Amino acid sequence: MISVSQHPERIKLTPDLSISRLVCGLWQVADIEKNGATVDPEQGADALQAYAEAGFDSFDMADHYGSAEIITGHLLKRYSGEGRRPVAFTKWCPEPGPMTRDVVRRGVEDRLARLGVDKVDLLQFHWWTFEHPAWLDALHEMQAMKEEGLIGALGLTNFDAAHLNLALSDGIEIASNQVSFSLIDRRAAGDLSALCLRRGVKLLAYGTLCGGFLSEKWLDQPEPTSIADWSRSKYKRFIDTAGGWSVYQGILKSASTIARKHGVSISNVASRWVLEHAAVAATIIGARLGENEHRDDNLKVFGFELDADDKALLEAAFAKSTAIPGDCGDEYRKPPFLTASGDLSHHLDAIPSVYQAVAVPGREDRMRVSSGSIWEPLAGYSRAVRIGDRILVSGTTATHGTDRCVAPGDAGAQATYILDKIAASISALGGKMEDVVRTRIYLKDASKWEPVSRAHGRFFSDVLPANTLIEAGALVGDYEVEIEAEAML
Repeated sequence: MISVSQHPERIKLTPDLSISRLVCGLWQVADIEKNGATVDPEQGADALQAYAEAGFDSFDMADHYGSAEIITGHLLKRYSGEGRRPVAFTKWCPEPGPMTRDVVRRGVEDRLARLGVDKVDLLQFHWWTFEHPAWLDALHEMQAMKEEGLIGALGLTNFDAAHLNLALSDGIEIASNQVSFSLIDRRAAGDLSALCLRRGVKLLAYGTLCGGFLSEKWLDQPEPTSIADWSRSKYKRFIDTAGGWSVYQGILKSASTIARKHGVSISNVASRWVLEHAAVAATIIGARLGENEHRDDNLKVFGFELDADDKALLEAAFAKSTAIPGDCGDEYRKPPFLTASGDLSHHLDAIPSVYQAVAVPGREDRMRVSSGSIWEPLAGYSRAVRIGDRILVSGTTATHGTDRCVAPGDAGAQATYILDKIAASISALGGKMEDVVRTRIYLKDASKWEPVSRAHGRFFSDVLPANTLIEAGALVGDYEVEIEAEAML
């Protein structure tokens, strides 16, 4: 017989921020309001207060979750002056473009105004394409606002391990990274968890119940032919990518066997499996306003543990599935697009390139781009040149803006930044990284070959261009690595 907690377990996300290990996610506000309806903020706050009074006092939302921030603001006003008010996480998800001080401050101040607070407990940042490097400008400005006391803790959402490491190595204090993590999508258990444990970052896991698919309701049920709500549409795409309905049913049956053994629900088993990962601080469960929210059942997740037999049973089911491709967050940036709205290529294609291709005077078949580095006009070269169907990218370092070296001392982080920069250069000239046929890597210190090679592999594991890697000795400045590339369209 399991023991049932009266309240969710708590964990310190930072020394100053204690949260519930079951966070209430408010994304469904956007679903409720998608056809123009608006939730009355006081009635919405009543529903959230019921959660808070039951110990589910940590709420997660975003700038695009309908009126979720406003509803939460009405809730927070009810706790004015009290020692322990609910905790509010929100996200800022700007369109890529110049992240000036004014742009970033307006974005953060909008969150403060909608929540009606002087400080956001946890502000999480999402970025659509790392080919646009202004995400680092945004994070440095948010770091400054954190130091001013306007942001309590700074988090990321849908960042892969490489770019989380890049942010940390560039001096950003990151408390958390919110990513998809479930029995179906197990990517976060790999490189991302290892990095988080090494660097002291906590994971906030969403999608843990796959929009309700990880429950008794779907056990031995036929595959649905249509799905009305955004959440299930999204997680059905994950199920399809992981091997389809029969593979999913195999995982569900294993979870059901474990659930019966412990006297809990399939959802409890799904949540428990994620919560037992050492890097995970909390899972995020959807809060349907005005409906019975399964709070008593959710509390059972803290009354049992998965034993070796349970884990072996799940591993056997996992072995029949297909791993979700890529790393966490890739589903927002590249195929297969596993999002609520499906294919995002139209959105990503509409994002302007950070670089501008210009014609070479007197050369009808040539175009070139500049990255704005101070070295290009000084030494008389372009970041990249296109001649017909051939694109040549100059030796590229981790220079941000005109002259700032990114992530000093971290060769792997610098390689990630460089390859994003190369991708942006090639894209501006009409190509893709899939068109790259040759790369050359120059290292200051040959002993740093592995993190650089792994960064190269993340970009080119399917492309497999010809490659040369050599120790070049003393590169200028704090640069650990320089990379050049050639593409054929």
